[in-house]
Amino acid sequence: MEIWINPACSKCRSALSVLDAEGAGYTVRRYLDDVPSQDEIRGVLARLGLEPWDITRTQEAEAKELGLKDWPRDESARDRWIAALAEHPKLIQRPIITADDGSAVVGRTEEAVRDALSRSAG
Repeated sequence: MEIWINPACSKCRSALSVLDAEGAGYTVRRYLDDVPSQDEIRGVLARLGLEPWDITRTQEAEAKELGLKDWPRDESARDRWIAALAEHPKLIQRPIITADDGSAVVGRTEEAVRDALSRSAG
C-alpha cells in the first residue's frame, strides 16, 4: 500500500494516523518532492476509476492561473489534464492511497482510508 501525501495537509496527517492506529504497512510518497509521471498518474486514475479532473484541486491558485475550470472535461482533453497534474503536482487531490488489491481511493475521510485498509488486509 502506498499513500501520496503533502505533509502540510491535515487530511493527509489524519489518514496516516488511521493507518498507524491500525498497524498498516504502507509506503509514503511525498508527491510534491517525488512528482508522479504522466504514466503514474494514468495508472492511479485507472485504479481509482476516475478521470483527471475528478482528482484536480481546482481552487488552487495554479488551477486558476491555468484556467482549469474552463477546460473541457472529455476524452479529447484528458491528456492535457494529466500533463497539468504532472507539471503542477500541487493540483493533485490528496491523499491518494493505492491498495494491495490493485484499487485506489482518495482518502479524504476516515471511511475512505478504512476502505483502502480493508482492500489491503490479508
